[in-house]
Parts: sequence; C-alpha cells; structure tokens
Amino acid sequence: MLALYEQTTLECSRLITQRYSTSFTLGIKTLDPKLHWAIYAIYGFVRYADEIVDTFHDFNKKELLLRFKHDTYQAIEEGISLNPVLHSFQKVVNQFGIERPLIEAFLRSMEMDLDETKYNEAGYETYIYGSAEVVGLMCLRVFCDGDCQQYDQLCEPARRLGSAFQKVNFLRDIKSDFHDRGRVYFPGVDFSRFSAQDKKSIEADIQADFDAALTGIRQLPRSARMGVYLAYCYYLRLFAKIKALPIARIQEERIRVPDVQKLLMLAKIYLSFRTI
Repeated sequence: MLALYEQTTLECSRLITQRYSTSFTLGIKTLDPKLHWAIYAIYGFVRYADEIVDTFHDFNKKELLLRFKHDTYQAIEEGISLNPVLHSFQKVVNQFGIERPLIEAFLRSMEMDLDETKYNEAGYETYIYGSAEVVGLMCLRVFCDGDCQQYDQLCEPARRLGSAFQKVNFLRDIKSDFHDRGRVYFPGVDFSRFSAQDKKSIEADIQADFDAALTGIRQLPRSARMGVYLAYCYYLRLFAKIKALPIARIQEERIRVPDVQKLLMLAKIYLSFRTI
C-alpha cells in the first residue's frame, strides 16, 4: 500500500531529525501537529545533503552529491522515490509548491562546501542564502500553506532568521570548520589571528538578523509561531553564551545549550505564549 510506504518514509525523516538535533525536534513538536511531517521531511533532506559534504570523507563526495541532486529532481518530477528521505521531501515540495530555485540554491551551497575554504563578501552571502535562508523559506511555504500574500510579507524575516542561525553555527563550529576542515566562512577573518574586534563585529551583524527576524515570527500563523519562537529563543540563548565567552574558549570547544535548559526554555515559552 502506498499509504504505508509514505508513512514509513516520513517516519524515517522524523527519526533523522530526532537523532541529529534535539533542539529542532523540540521546536517541531511545538508546531501544530499537522505541520510536523513536512518540517521533518525538509530537515531530513537538508541534513543528509550536509552529511555528504561534511562526513563521507572516505568516498567520492562530489559524485555522491551529484547523484543526490539528480535523484532529488527525479523524485520531484516523478512524485516518488525509493530513497525514503527524497520521497518524503518531494511530497512536501509538490504539495506546498516549494520553488525549484530554492532547492537549486541549497544544493549549490552544498557544492561550495566541497571546494571553497575561504569566502569573499559575495561568496559568503551566496553561501548563507543557499545553506540557511532558503531552508527558512521552504518552511515558510509550509507554514503559509498556499497564502502567497502572507508568504511574500514574511520572506525577509524568514531569511534573516535562517541567516542568524547559520552565523551562530559558524561561530559555534570554529573548531571543526577551521581546525578540522580548513574552512573560514566569515569574509576577511583569519581564525589563526581572530581578534576581539572581529568577534564583536560578527556578533553585531548576527544581532541585527535576530532583531529583524522577531518581527516576522510575531506575524506567523498561530500553528507555527510557538515552534519557530522556541527555535529563535534556543539560538538566542546559544548566541548569548558565545558572546560571553573569550575567543580561546570558542576555538577549543563546541558550545551548546544543555538539554535540561532546553526543556526549561520550552516550559517557559509555553506558559508565556499568549504574549508572543
């Protein structure tokens, strides 16, 4: 039965999300249940593409990513795939009208990770748009569920939220990105001589993205608002920890918010949700 197959593929995407990210899993669970499957499917797709470029070092990553890209478009065109992650993703793309340029921009950023280790301003903006902002736009298509006027109104805040999340990830992952992979995403920054002024400048840019994003979160449909706000608060908390730490600390370890703090944050947001 096709229904059983589709249910199984969606459960695969849910499992991937739960295994890779407790914070996003909490955020998704706070969304209206009708949205869960679609956001799990989007996360599963972007997570596996990212795994190809960041993890599969003993394999031909370019070939794997090219195959993944081909299989993605084939799944979307045919409305089916034997790859459970791609089957669930194509279902979201076709049901909610996610545009092909968004998918192309995302996969282009994954390709950039195979070759690029340092970025100028234009490359940095292109990478962030494709790796993070378009993921926010994919989710926004689901949240707005066919309301194109609402989607157009919230596009910019959704992009700024994705940008903030990605830039926080860059700061958090300095150790693995720079020391393990030789990557420097921030233009004009040398992490071997990373200064306090460099850090403050990056933090000011991130804060501006967070501020712009919050206005859009308040205008989201109620079915999505609390889950997105939880993700916003989690990253804001992580950002606050990074800001408070010296440069040497963030270069030596991956900063995280403990699970118990995430649960406390969820309880606080749930109780105060009427004011958001």
